[in-house]
Amino acid sequence: MLSVMLKEHQVKLAMRKDEQEIRRKEAVASAMLVSEVLTERLNRGVSEAYANEKKLDTEAKKLQNSASQFSRQTIQWLQIIDNFNQALKEIGDVENWATSIETDMRTIASALEYAYKGNTFTI
Repeated sequence: MLSVMLKEHQVKLAMRKDEQEIRRKEAVASAMLVSEVLTERLNRGVSEAYANEKKLDTEAKKLQNSASQFSRQTIQWLQIIDNFNQALKEIGDVENWATSIETDMRTIASALEYAYKGNTFTI
């Protein structure tokens, strides 16, 4: 009877060890699954952040290129406007010169006319 009880106890003990081993394997498998899921989600987030960073870098480069191009174009426009202003000043200078010449010519014409009228009376 004692040997039967010992065998039953050993069988139960072996069954418990088997059950514990099965549960341990299930726990390890569950932990691995949780670890994989968490790692996958974390990697997905990191991957999305990296992709977004690359997009931002690309957009920043495009913006920088556009700003540089706009700056160059603005400088060209300013040069064109300066040249136009210089041309207008020159036209104004020519107009003043022409007005001055016209005034001088009228003065000369008046003087000649006066001199001519003065000569007609003395003859």
